[in-house]
Amino acid sequence: MIKVDISKKNKKIENVEVTGHAGYAEYGHDIVCSAVSSIITTTVNGILSFNETIKVKDDGKILTITVLEHDRVTDTLLENMINLLKEIESQYKKNISVRTEGE
Repeated sequence: MIKVDISKKNKKIENVEVTGHAGYAEYGHDIVCSAVSSIITTTVNGILSFNETIKVKDDGKILTITVLEHDRVTDTLLENMINLLKEIESQYKKNISVRTEGE
């Protein structure tokens, strides 16, 4: 299962940690993993194309997005990313879990 853990402070995303594998299908054919990867990669690339308000670390097992500075673009794109991941979760509950801590 993919686990997406979101930390918020003052209603703004501070940190996102993504771990695991969906297990929907065999490696290379997993539509859930593919969708999650595409959403996260597109969001990160979109934010970084405007500014460097986030730091991304990926060690192959854990992907971490840390917000260094809040602005309208960063906050909007990250909230959109979470909404899209929650939509996938609503359809594939056995394969992805999205949890938010703080508000």
